[in-house]
Amino acid sequence: MKQSLHLKLGQQMTMTPQLQQAIRLLQMSTLDLQQEIEQALESNMMLELGEDENNAPMLEPVPEKKVDNSDTVTSEGSLTDIPDELPVDSSWEDIFDATPEWSGNDGSDEHDFESQRSKSSTLHDYLLWQVDLTKFTERDHAIALAIIDSINEEGYLTAGIEEIFDGLSSQIGELDVDEVKAVLHRLQHFDPPGVAAADLAESLRLQLEQLPLDTPYHAEALRIVTQYLDLLATQERNKLMRKLNLGEQQLAAAVALIRTLDPKPGAKIQEAESSYVIPDVYVAKRNGRWQVSLNPDIAPKLRINPYYSSMIKRADDSKDNVCMKDHLQEARWFIKSLNSRNDTLLRVARSIVEKQTGFLEHGSIAMKPMVLKEIAEELELHESTISRVTTQKYMHTPRGIYEFKYFFSSHVSTEGGGECSSTAIRAFIKELIGNENPAKPLSDSKIAELLQEKGIQVARRTIAKYREAMLIASSSERKRIL
Repeated sequence: MKQSLHLKLGQQMTMTPQLQQAIRLLQMSTLDLQQEIEQALESNMMLELGEDENNAPMLEPVPEKKVDNSDTVTSEGSLTDIPDELPVDSSWEDIFDATPEWSGNDGSDEHDFESQRSKSSTLHDYLLWQVDLTKFTERDHAIALAIIDSINEEGYLTAGIEEIFDGLSSQIGELDVDEVKAVLHRLQHFDPPGVAAADLAESLRLQLEQLPLDTPYHAEALRIVTQYLDLLATQERNKLMRKLNLGEQQLAAAVALIRTLDPKPGAKIQEAESSYVIPDVYVAKRNGRWQVSLNPDIAPKLRINPYYSSMIKRADDSKDNVCMKDHLQEARWFIKSLNSRNDTLLRVARSIVEKQTGFLEHGSIAMKPMVLKEIAEELELHESTISRVTTQKYMHTPRGIYEFKYFFSSHVSTEGGGECSSTAIRAFIKELIGNENPAKPLSDSKIAELLQEKGIQVARRTIAKYREAMLIASSSERKRIL
């Protein structure tokens, strides 16, 4: 093959470093942006916070003054200066306080109470703590640990007695199944009531057995959960009344006692880590108009450090001078990208608020259908840009904090030729089900008919899809006759 040179003309689009940085900042969440700003402030000498932030001004170093080390005594009699030496027969606590006293009357709210919280407890840790407080033999203690390891977060056993026995028989010599059952019986009297049960019926039985025997309808409720829980689940009232030989009011009272029990006893012990959402923008109504403003806590004002920038010399090509020039250019790009992000975020938020005024005034029922393309065409931006802005960005409204994407939804045509948002349809469905008669819950077909009366054409399968998405049970499962 013969080698030769050829000239070829062509066009190619490339992303500059400035554009790449702007896109990266635009799609960052609030927490990621704060970390990015902190990292930029630490790594770039040319960046600093603006003067409008509540930061202490840069102070010149105070010249050292000679201090007289002679001991002076205040009106309270305590020493104001630390002496060079203490008497041999004295201790530090005799002269100075071990810890400074703090008074909460100074109006300071800078204490981080979140960091003072103890480690979140789990059901497993809670049961182990009770085991340590109970007198167990060494064999019973090992059995109790094995049983606790088989308890899930809801408080139920995930393994049977035989399975636990098989796992322990190789570790504990001459182990008997009755030993495992005895230890399990003791664990079932631990807190919370109903823990270490094999199923729901046993958990409810354990909770009822820990109630006082003189509790009204205690015996009737105990018979229901041990013998007729399946009839209670299917709401077969007549069969329950006949088998228990109870009247309608007596049966209702026994069922009411059962409903006071906890079907998931371990869930209340399990503490979930708190998840906090920092809004990017605030929406408030002032003088009859909805106004949008950026959250000042997440959008700090950055500026170029005038002291370091004045040290740059144009004609100097030294290594230090070139480094400062590079930092200056990077600082300018970062500030410009950050301002561009805030401006785009604010424009998109204002456009959303303008189109979703009905939601702010009346709630989800008044939500209008809206897609990314509408905002992109109005602001003359690309849909991908709008998608980046609306991802992991949150808006604080009088009705709560919502992600930007919450305001975008598909639409359903109405009889009048208009459109209805799918979010509004979900709100209608939730409202209809919330106001239904528990003895005669609304079916999906009936809900579709009621929406059709409002002029909203929705198929029954669409109602079922929205209902399942909201974790609402079917009409047969929602039926309550007791």
